[in-house]
Amino acid sequence: MKVCQHVLQAQDSADLGPLIEFAPDLLLVFGSPDWLARHDCFDFLRRVGTHTLLLGCSTAGEISQAGVTNKALVLVGVKFDSTALCTTSTYVENSQDSYDAGRRIALGLDRAGLKHVLLLGPGVSVNGSAILEGIRTELPETVTVSGGLAGDDGAFVETYVLGQQGIHPRQLAAVGLKGERLTCRSASFHGWTPFGPLRLVTRAEANVLYELDGEPALSVYKRYLGEYAAGLPASGLLFPLEMVKEDGEQSGLIRTILGIDEAAGSLLLAGDVPEGGYLRLMHATTDSLLNGAELAAEKVSRGLEASEDVLAILVSCVGRKLVMGARAEEEVESVGEVFRGLAQVAGLYSYGEIGPGIDDTDCKLHNQTMSITWLSEVG
Repeated sequence: MKVCQHVLQAQDSADLGPLIEFAPDLLLVFGSPDWLARHDCFDFLRRVGTHTLLLGCSTAGEISQAGVTNKALVLVGVKFDSTALCTTSTYVENSQDSYDAGRRIALGLDRAGLKHVLLLGPGVSVNGSAILEGIRTELPETVTVSGGLAGDDGAFVETYVLGQQGIHPRQLAAVGLKGERLTCRSASFHGWTPFGPLRLVTRAEANVLYELDGEPALSVYKRYLGEYAAGLPASGLLFPLEMVKEDGEQSGLIRTILGIDEAAGSLLLAGDVPEGGYLRLMHATTDSLLNGAELAAEKVSRGLEASEDVLAILVSCVGRKLVMGARAEEEVESVGEVFRGLAQVAGLYSYGEIGPGIDDTDCKLHNQTMSITWLSEVG
C-alpha cells in the first residue's frame, strides 16, 4: 500500500499532476465547502483517473500531514497492493429516511469478503444514529464501519458529500474494502469531563430530548449553563451531554446540542438518546481533549507497525476545535507523536464521528470525539 497526499489552497493553481502520476485506486477528499460547492469540482477531481474511486466531503476544518487548515482541499491518494474496493451511494431525503438510507448503502455494497466500510454522510438534517442502525441490520457482524458526517465551516446550513457519481448535499457514500492482507482498525476517545448529577431521560423521541427528570430539558440545560445560556444554540457545542449507563459508568458516547425549541422546551441533539436512559453534562479543557486524542491514537496503533505506507484517517468534532481554538493544531500533532511521525494522517473536523464505542463495541455515532481509522497492508 502506498499513500500520496496533496493539499490545495484557494490561491493555488490547482495542479493535480502528482496525483495523476501516482494513479491511486482510491482518492479521499476533505475540503472546504467553498471547494466542494464549485460546479466544476467533480470534473476536476475526476481527472485524477478514470478508474480511481472517489470518496470525500466538506469539512469544518481539514486535517493533513501538514496540520489543520481551513478553506483548503486535502487530497489523499491510496494505492493498494492486494485490497479490492467496492463503492455505493444513495440520497438521504430527510431525517426520517436515514434508517432506510443506511440499509440501501449496505445492500449496495458487494458483501462477499467485505472487511471494512468507510462511510461519509451529510452533516445536517439527517439522523446519523439511524443511518448506522440501518447499515448494521444488513452487514455481517464481522464488518467494521468508520467515517463521519460532513461539515460546512460551522454554519450548519448545507454540507456536501463526494461519491463516485458526483457531489451532492444529500448524498450518503461508502467505500468497502476487502483483502486478506488488509488491516483496518478504529478507535474513539473524547477527553470530556462530566459534572453535575445524572439526569433521567423521561421523554425523548429519536434525537429530540424533551424532558430530564420530568422537567423541560431546555430549562434544565439552561440552569447548568448559567451565563452561557444566552449564547444558545452555538454555546451548546461547548457543553455536550454524555450518555451514561445505568450503573453510572461512562459509555463514551457524547451528544452535541444542535438546536433548541423554546416553545417545546426541547433540545435537538446530533444523535439519538434512549428514553429511560441517563445523561450528564460535560465540559473540557484543551489539555483533556489532547489527552483523549492521544488515547485514541495509542489504542488504534497498539501492536501494529507504523510506516509511511500507513494511513490514519482522523475524524474530530467541530466542537473540539472550538474549545481548543488556536491550539487545535496540537490535537493532530499529538496523534502524530504517538505514531512517531511514520503513519500519514488526514481527515476532517466533522459534525459526527463514526467509530467503535469506548469499550470496543460495534460502530456508533459519536459527537465531540476523536475517531481514528488505521489502514495498512501487511506482508
